[in-house]
Amino acid sequence: METSSNHHYRWDGDIESSVDGSSVGMSLDRNGSDLSELREPLVRKRTMNTTSQIAIIGANVCPIESLDYEIVENDIFKQDWRSRQKNQIYQYVVLKWFLALLIGLLTGLVGFFNNMAVENIAGFKLLLTSELMLKHRYVLAFFTYVGCNMVLAAAAAAICAYIAPAAAGSGIPEVKAYLNGVDAYSILAPSTLLVKIFGSILGVSAGFVLGKEGPMVHTGACIANLLGQGGSRKYHLTWRGLRYFKNDRDRRDLITCGSAAGVAAAFRAPVGGVLFALEEAASWWRSALLWRTFFTTAVVAVVLRGLIEFCRSGKCGLFGQGGLIMFDVSESVATYSVPDLIAILVLGVIGGVFGSLFNFLVDKVLRTYSIINERGAPFKILLTIIISLLTSCCSFGLPWLANCTKCPADAVEQCPTVGRSGNYKNFQCPPGYYNGLASLFFNTNDDAIRNLFKAGTQNEFHMSSLFIFFIAIYCLGIITYGIAVPSGLFIPVILAGATYGRIVGTILGSITDLDPGLFALLGAASFLGGTMRMTVSVCVILLELTNDLLMLPLVMLVLLISKTIADSFNKGVYDQIVVMKGLPYMEAHAEPYMRNLVAGDVVSGPLISFSGVERVGNIVHALRLTGHNGFPVVDEPPLSDSPELVGLVLRSHLLVLLNGKKFTKDRVRLPPQKVLAGFSPSDFGKSGLGKGLKLEDLEITDEEMEMYVDMHSIVNTSPYTVVETMSLAKAQVLFRALGLRHLCVVPKTPGRPPIVGILTRHDFMPEHIIGLLPDLKASKKAVSMTM
Repeated sequence: METSSNHHYRWDGDIESSVDGSSVGMSLDRNGSDLSELREPLVRKRTMNTTSQIAIIGANVCPIESLDYEIVENDIFKQDWRSRQKNQIYQYVVLKWFLALLIGLLTGLVGFFNNMAVENIAGFKLLLTSELMLKHRYVLAFFTYVGCNMVLAAAAAAICAYIAPAAAGSGIPEVKAYLNGVDAYSILAPSTLLVKIFGSILGVSAGFVLGKEGPMVHTGACIANLLGQGGSRKYHLTWRGLRYFKNDRDRRDLITCGSAAGVAAAFRAPVGGVLFALEEAASWWRSALLWRTFFTTAVVAVVLRGLIEFCRSGKCGLFGQGGLIMFDVSESVATYSVPDLIAILVLGVIGGVFGSLFNFLVDKVLRTYSIINERGAPFKILLTIIISLLTSCCSFGLPWLANCTKCPADAVEQCPTVGRSGNYKNFQCPPGYYNGLASLFFNTNDDAIRNLFKAGTQNEFHMSSLFIFFIAIYCLGIITYGIAVPSGLFIPVILAGATYGRIVGTILGSITDLDPGLFALLGAASFLGGTMRMTVSVCVILLELTNDLLMLPLVMLVLLISKTIADSFNKGVYDQIVVMKGLPYMEAHAEPYMRNLVAGDVVSGPLISFSGVERVGNIVHALRLTGHNGFPVVDEPPLSDSPELVGLVLRSHLLVLLNGKKFTKDRVRLPPQKVLAGFSPSDFGKSGLGKGLKLEDLEITDEEMEMYVDMHSIVNTSPYTVVETMSLAKAQVLFRALGLRHLCVVPKTPGRPPIVGILTRHDFMPEHIIGLLPDLKASKKAVSMTM
């Protein structure tokens, strides 16, 4: 299979209607209506894999392919279904709930471990630096602070670049694409899980402007995948009792539970976790999954509550301040009037503008970093160290620009702060004074947010300090995301939003009754809405974080405004990154131009198909020359009265059948019992992490190549089909709604071959359609020029 050199990536890991299966890695603009504004993804021109599409997973380029959520209704499936007893069905249902329990338990433990490790590592670093500052050994304090950060950053980048590049970044775009039906070998591997955990700890402890909340979503998904496939054969971690979920449908449900558990563990927001999975992560949803996801997040909440209570006695080192992030602002009485609503409108507009600008700049930075990351692991580590040095210089140097402030006489906390965290950092100030900017910079990100959200601190931060902190965090958040460490965007966005929210609250203090701490909360909500474009889940997460239900109407209003404003400029940050990484994500709606096309317009030949009883050599030759994962099976006389479509056979099933060597010298159809003798249903199940049978594993002699094999027993006899005149928009909605990998296109008129072609995910990508129908792009350009 060949692809022209000007193409950025190809997709022929599935059977395709096109000859070369090529497509360029571009995407439509936000509305998907102007085909003249295609943009290149991060996948740049490079030598391509000839059998699968490639995309950026984490910080590396990996081959990807589709998942298949369709039930393969062949003879072995029907035989297995008929043979199941009632107790086996009960075991299957109980096991689903047991795995949900395990996912919640393990994700809660990992979330607690992450926070405890960060608080202790970062706390030790900050205490050491503070002690040197109190002794006026400023130069040594600077080099100690910078040195600790650079060592931690280099360690995080090294394990990520050399062990699991897929662990870089947030992981939410990859999990979102997986739940949409896009798979990559390393995206949920055990090595990715380990590097995600320890890389996130090291990266956050290094003082980067990033969070561990996004990586926790990826971590939860990795845990769910590991449990769903019965462990890892590579790392000798296997559990035979858990090897029941050998299909993509059950694993998809478990990974949805895992992503919800990750949010619940990161924010102590169980309901927010469920809504995040529903609103942002999952592409398919049903009521049974809602119950199981809610159960998983409830387990996470119970685990975290128990562990936090245990740590209150001081047995967890420096892990304190209420444990996991919880910014309680319920002590403020939220009474608001019409002037307050005007201030909320202003915050919403600011959040929409800043959020869309943030997404635009992240796009540019990621494209630049991709060029550096292509050069290999050493350059990834070097880039990380440079960003670490810049971040350390800002967080240590900028507080020197702030004036010292006299400690308030009515301060609830000790002033200046003694220890790791607190509102009143002494830094270089004399006794009885504190540095407000240092209270934000010289803390962990969680403590900085807690300081900004704190109520009753109207005069704690100078306006100049807030402006400096906002500009620094906004810029550092943009340039930090994209380095080769696990990094989340939630915390940088909350930090920046809370800062400008507090600025607006301070400026409008004369006309509003709301506390600046509440304005910080609303600012964080507006920036989250402007960048991530999530509304319901973000609203609930913030309310669970702050324990302030009275703010619900204002949070809802500011989220709706900021999202509306930002949507007029570009996509949400995760949607944008999915496109930039070259992941073929399918939206729930069809693009408008698809209504003017039919399914037959995007299929082309020749189509590789098999007979129900096929020569072994023909099958092996087709498997060797193509990377297709499905083939139509067509019976012709004498196997049938006339040419008819028997169904669809999967590549993995063909390999299992060939490996069983149920061959015959004559071209005859055998009884299903004889063909399937010696096989079990699990033999045809999907192996975890790409460990299934490969063509190279088969040992077939020249004599056997001339023999025949009956495939009728493994053919899916009821594949989804559409007539060639169905509109492409309808076909796309059907394809996505059913979670298909292959959609057969059949002729409208009799007397023709029984199948016209097969639609795969690739065929619905706008780049492929433009490649087949260049006049469509030209017509769109003409329309845009006349407008």
